[in-house]
Amino acid sequence: MSERKAMLILHGKQAMNEAVREAVMAMRGRGCQLDVRVTWEGGDAQRLVSEALADGYRQVIAGGGDGTLREVAEAMGKARTEASLALLPLGTANDFAKAAGVSLEPAEALALLELPARPVDLGQVGDQLFLNMATGGFGSQVTASTSEDLKKMLGAAAYLFTGLSRFSELQAASVQVSGPGFDWQGDLLALGIGNGRQAGGGQALCPEARVDDGLLDVAILPAPVEMVGALRDLLGGEGLFVRTRLPWVEIKCSQGLDINLDGEPLKADSLRFEARPSALRLHLPSDSPLLSHPG
Repeated sequence: MSERKAMLILHGKQAMNEAVREAVMAMRGRGCQLDVRVTWEGGDAQRLVSEALADGYRQVIAGGGDGTLREVAEAMGKARTEASLALLPLGTANDFAKAAGVSLEPAEALALLELPARPVDLGQVGDQLFLNMATGGFGSQVTASTSEDLKKMLGAAAYLFTGLSRFSELQAASVQVSGPGFDWQGDLLALGIGNGRQAGGGQALCPEARVDDGLLDVAILPAPVEMVGALRDLLGGEGLFVRTRLPWVEIKCSQGLDINLDGEPLKADSLRFEARPSALRLHLPSDSPLLSHPG
């Protein structure tokens, strides 16, 4: 492998992860200058991305969960850099990594640095960027309210447990969803606006999404429906969703809609989501399901 200069931005909780340490040493043994920086508090990921780009690193690795990936991807997207991003999935859900086919084994994930980076899209809402998905309604509440302790004990199943425990809180939101050639108005239980395919520990809200098509997949779970069936569909089923694919979409909700942006909570009565085509260079498996043209 030719000499490379890469920085791993590692979530502080993973600082003593022996599998990560072994994978980093193996990459160094194969000729990669791989330096590690560890986050300690909010804002560290963005600061470390800025430092990496200023110091000439051409590859950045986000080592952590979906929240870490969002922070690093956002910082790189705002910098409009030609440097590329790789993912070292170390979180509880790892929703984007699983949908993209990125291995959960650190050595295999880091080996993707040897593959050419592919141009992928980012989603934008206001001044925030995201790589995976924005969710609204009950699904976003479940994701936001699932405790860290529960995730440690149950893994991704913690989201299902939280959803079941909050069943009595299942409420609809009255919204208007509009975009080019599309207009939907009514009550919904869940909303997904995906560049990736799943969120909240495996909720496949946008199962056909691609990260390089210049579009956002929109999934709406309408209400009212039979409550048990609605919860089943919300937590991973299919059949009742209204779906479309748009370059931009506007959401209006008079009472305010809760949105979860890969762990970042938002609430507003009017939001506009846009796709930013080819805004980031990303290392993915050549056969990744998220690519329009694998290989």
